[in-house]
Parts: sequence; structure tokens; C-alpha cells
Amino acid sequence: MITDTLQNLGRYRGIHPNLDTAIRWLATHDVAALPNGRTDVDGDRVFLNVMDADLRPAGDAAFEVHRRYADLQLDLTGGERWGWADSAAPQGAPDAQKDIGFLTGPEQAAGVLGGGRFVLFLPGEPHKPSCLAPGCTHLRKAVVKIEMR
Repeated sequence: MITDTLQNLGRYRGIHPNLDTAIRWLATHDVAALPNGRTDVDGDRVFLNVMDADLRPAGDAAFEVHRRYADLQLDLTGGERWGWADSAAPQGAPDAQKDIGFLTGPEQAAGVLGGGRFVLFLPGEPHKPSCLAPGCTHLRKAVVKIEMR
């Protein structure tokens, strides 16, 4: 997991070629101007989903985990709390087609997005996005999906 400000996103070039593609694209496009739904950057290798989301209490949320994609999360309006764990117990079988599994366990780290910050969850990292943050119950966000195989 990496969290930082958007102005520092370029520091993370070189981790993976598809992350480099996402960083270059984000530097030249206004994500907030995109409509809700999927926008392809480089086919299934790099794409983003823009959405409106109602936030939920962190204690009620399961962790999610992906095997194929990293999630680069950006809040376009409002701010959300996120949680992270270094390990958690599976909650049912993962859906390989949708690249998602759900888990339970204790948080080891948490933070709040918004205000020009991002968080990057790498494949295999249990994370809880879209949780209530102080003063925010709904937001508009973008999740950049970055294939990391």
C-alpha cells in the first residue's frame, strides 16, 4: 500500500509499466470531468471507474482483495476513510472473473482521502475503501485499475 499526495504521484514511476501508463494519463487528463462508469486508458491493462458512492461504517465493512489489479483510489469530491491489513481470513470463495475476494480481520493501518491525496492498494493487499470520514457520507471517486501481472 502506498499513500501520498497527487503532486508526488510521479515519484512512483518505475514500479510497473502499467502504473507508469496510469501516471502519465492522470497527468494529462481531468478525471473529475469524466462521466461515471468505465474509461479505458490501455484496454484491460489500465482503466478507471468513476462513481458516486455512499460511505459505510468501517466496522461494518469487509476487506476486499484483488489478485490481478492494483487499485489507485482518488476522491473527486468529499473524502473517505480507508483501512488496510497485512492479512485477513477469507469470507467465501473469491470471484476470479471479477478479480475480487472478501476477507475479515483487524485493520493495521487507516487513512482519509480527499484533499489531493491518493492511496494505491497492490494485488493481494486486503483493503476497505468507501468508509465514513468525518463530515462526509457520500462522495464521487475514481478507481484506476492497474494490471500488475
